[in-house]
Amino acid sequence: MSENVPLNPPARARLRVLSVASEAVPLIKTGGLADVAGALPAALAPHGVAMTTLLPGYPAVLRAVLPAGRAKPKVLHSWDSLLGEPARLLAGTIGGHPLLVVDAPGLFHREGGPYSDVSGQDWADNWRRFAAFSRAAADIATGAVPKLAFDLVHAHDWQAALTPAYIRFAPFERAVPSVMTIHNMAFQGHYGADIFPFLGLPPEAWSVSGVEYHGGVGLLKAGLESAWAVTTVSPTYAREIRTREFGMGLEGLIQSRGDSVHGIVNGIDNTDWNPEADKALAAAYSVRTLPKRRANKRALEQVFGLEPGDGPLFVVVSRLTWQKGMDVLLECIDHLVGIGGRLALLGSGDKAMETEFHAAAARHPGRVGIRIGYNEALSHQLQGGGDAILVPSRFEPCGLTQLYGLAYGCVPVVNRTGGLADTIIDANLAALNAGVATGVQFNAVHYGALAEAISRTVALHGQPEVWRQIQRAGMKTDFSWGQSGRAYAALYARLVEAQ
Repeated sequence: MSENVPLNPPARARLRVLSVASEAVPLIKTGGLADVAGALPAALAPHGVAMTTLLPGYPAVLRAVLPAGRAKPKVLHSWDSLLGEPARLLAGTIGGHPLLVVDAPGLFHREGGPYSDVSGQDWADNWRRFAAFSRAAADIATGAVPKLAFDLVHAHDWQAALTPAYIRFAPFERAVPSVMTIHNMAFQGHYGADIFPFLGLPPEAWSVSGVEYHGGVGLLKAGLESAWAVTTVSPTYAREIRTREFGMGLEGLIQSRGDSVHGIVNGIDNTDWNPEADKALAAAYSVRTLPKRRANKRALEQVFGLEPGDGPLFVVVSRLTWQKGMDVLLECIDHLVGIGGRLALLGSGDKAMETEFHAAAARHPGRVGIRIGYNEALSHQLQGGGDAILVPSRFEPCGLTQLYGLAYGCVPVVNRTGGLADTIIDANLAALNAGVATGVQFNAVHYGALAEAISRTVALHGQPEVWRQIQRAGMKTDFSWGQSGRAYAALYARLVEAQ
């Protein structure tokens, strides 16, 4: 589950950790970061860690913190100028755990998404929005807010990455250890040098070992330089980002951090993702009652307008992007249908790809069904009714989709990269004979490799006893947050004790 982190944290007093993230379920979500940030407090509580989550005050977050009928919010602190904007710190809860919200109307009271407007264009001042958010986090973590004290701060992705840099360079009386987590190295927050004077950092922060990156300001890079420890979301991805292929220009920095870089696989919430109690499904089932899945398959066929049948139903829940390998899946659809498969896809992204998937559905009526957009209940139905879930990502730091597939007996078909390599055991002859195979892996994302993996999957599905064995092995795999929470707690304790 992890790399370089002892799984058993030493006995010590309860740790207080501030988790700084730009999104967290159930309040605001655009991707896997939200799932992780939302799950961590509960995952860490059994291991002696009291985690408080800090979020920006987007409209959706404020609606949760300020329910109708409450006259005044609970204000813990205020800033006359947080990088030029007045702001206040509000208190609430998320999933029964403490929540803090940076309410800065000039920065976060906007319609659209967390990072872009209603047309999908990134906000031009994202650098200032998340620099201010990070500065607030540094203030809070280092004791600027009375009655709030933390032993460690955990920053997630580029939007929170200046937090460790502010703690390192700004003149705080009390420094705290920091952890920087990379959920996807492809998103770095790189801006021009002209923003540096507005960040409120001292001149010495403008250096190769500080925030400077290729003549500009690198937000993620600043966090990776300044944090006491760096984590990413699988052991394989922790190794991959040391290479030019996956390091996205920061491989040298990752290499220089040596054994302070750790890989800890994400977990999944097995309360929300539990086929025995999932209300989104037409029929609940368990590893002991797999035949009940058939009702979910029939229901899914109706939703997607597919011809009913016993042949393999492949499903996809994904962003429609190059990273996710969706261009190669488009090339393979005719092959998939030609050998007896059907496809149900839920996703959105590249507009040209959306058009091509619709064209594939028109070309194969009753065999290919497409839904553009995202629907949480439908994503559960796809896992509960599909036979196999396709995850042909070119790179995947961890991936949650394949973990949901394991839990639901929807066999993952994955490229051997990042967290996909760490979590799926290929159905080769040795693994099948040992009864440990949980999915189908392939190497490299191109037509030949994916088409061959689809053919292998169809062949395995045609052997009912073998297929049920693969499903059962996956469903018995434990990818809950237990081990991951223990690994994070061990890392936190080690850093705090090293002060």
